[in-house]
Amino acid sequence: MINKYKIIKEVINKNLAKFCFDYLKIKKNAVEFMYKKNIVNQNELLGIWTDPQIPNTYSCYSDYVMENLLIEILPIVEKQINCKLFPTYSYTRLYKKGDELKRHKDRPSCEISGTLNLGGDPWDIYLDPSGKANQKGIKVFLEPGDMLIYYGHELEHWREPFKGEECGQVFLHYTTKSTFLFDRRPMLGLPHFIKK
Repeated sequence: MINKYKIIKEVINKNLAKFCFDYLKIKKNAVEFMYKKNIVNQNELLGIWTDPQIPNTYSCYSDYVMENLLIEILPIVEKQINCKLFPTYSYTRLYKKGDELKRHKDRPSCEISGTLNLGGDPWDIYLDPSGKANQKGIKVFLEPGDMLIYYGHELEHWREPFKGEECGQVFLHYTTKSTFLFDRRPMLGLPHFIKK
């Protein structure tokens, strides 16, 4: 990738994107109900609303469906960037009106990141391929099923305040280093705190 980013149109078809988006909404509503009724204790396997990056917004590290997407899409990403990759983890969010993703770079487990639009209202993501602080950056628009792949640990990326009602995104993270395989977990599907 010359500019350290690339858009892949329809990395999954619109029907699968809709399935994942609807699944995410059902899961979020069910988990929220169970937490409010004290049926289950809050835990990362079901999802949280306490991610400091986007507080009060539903997110889930290592959802089983999304971990499967991480593996299914791996050969497509490898072909696009012409490089052998190791899957690290998936992270899903169901954004709401007013959410904002501050300008940041990711940790080493997110060397090659993909943000995949699952559905909802459109919301652009911005990248700064210049590597210079405080540049305006470029705006990327994704349809449901489209994915932006980028060097997440090198490129600053962000989202302006969300004006829509909801937007589902899954982040699929990969690395060129086997030491970060599965984000140092023994297998996919486990929470982040279970390490080898």
